[in-house]
Amino acid sequence: MTSINAALCSFGMSGHLFHAPFIDVNPTLNLYGVLERTKNVAEKKYPNIKTFRSLDDLLNDDAIDLVIINTPNLTHFDFTKKVIEAGKHVVVEKPFTVTTAQAEELIALAKSKNVKLSVYHNRRWDSDFKTVQKILNEGVLGDIVEAEFHYDRFEPELSYKTHKEKPTEGVGSLYDLGSHLIDQALQLFGMPKSIFATLNSFRNNSKVADYFDVKLYYKSHYVTLKSSYFALEPLAAYSIHGKKGSFIKSKADIQETTLQKEIKPDSKNWGIEPESQKGILHIIKNGEPKKELVSTEKGDYMEYYNLIAEAILNDKKLPVSANEAKNVIKIIEAALLSNQEKRVVDLS
Repeated sequence: MTSINAALCSFGMSGHLFHAPFIDVNPTLNLYGVLERTKNVAEKKYPNIKTFRSLDDLLNDDAIDLVIINTPNLTHFDFTKKVIEAGKHVVVEKPFTVTTAQAEELIALAKSKNVKLSVYHNRRWDSDFKTVQKILNEGVLGDIVEAEFHYDRFEPELSYKTHKEKPTEGVGSLYDLGSHLIDQALQLFGMPKSIFATLNSFRNNSKVADYFDVKLYYKSHYVTLKSSYFALEPLAAYSIHGKKGSFIKSKADIQETTLQKEIKPDSKNWGIEPESQKGILHIIKNGEPKKELVSTEKGDYMEYYNLIAEAILNDKKLPVSANEAKNVIKIIEAALLSNQEKRVVDLS
């Protein structure tokens, strides 16, 4: 195999913005097909794409090597299971599954079928998070005492996507936005010892959680993950405090807004934040306080698909393993239990 035929399971916002553009410009990937039950939206943008009316029809096409599951959260398990059983490689949108048990079943099935299974935790390649990661790797903050991550919005109205507002499994901001923050926290700090969480609904007539405050307890420090739909003037996205200083960074990755302008991800200056969004590093150096602005790393979701192609073609390491994504679901389940029983949940 020298190239990979990829197919999308829908062409809504995620297919249009977060998958198709990167597959289309990747030299080793071919945007081969899309599942659209009644419409032909993808064909208008990608005239050579093949449209399928059902998942079975898509899976029966032997030319397809890789399937992207970018459908509603509740469908991830069933769709992914069918794709793996068909012997095709899989990329699943976050959240991976609704439960840890589902994740474990899919991981075992993928191993038995010898197919690659990865989850699209693309926010690892956000410019702001990559900058935070760089600062922590440099060790300039010393031993970490506390970190707080925010994914805030001001969206007081219910979503027009009705499936996001139905009180079913896998729905709510903890699954949709929390999965990003949890994955980032686990990448930086690993699995916590225990967790305490508060979830609530503040929008009028909301039946699903639109607010969360999740506390992750580690041996030597604490991490807080928060999201509100009523943050008209949001706080910093990342605040990290160590024994030698602090780092503060805004949420300023431009890739989503750039994609909304129909700019291709191989364009010049892709993923480069405005200079005004530099991070603030305030540390003690040689016994004296030193405060400086830190330039932001380049954001690039293309790196995810580059690594997916390498994993399939050359049996290289996946950019996001299914086991890593399973741990995100484990944290979400513990948070739901903590909120329900109003107690700290032990993860050890």
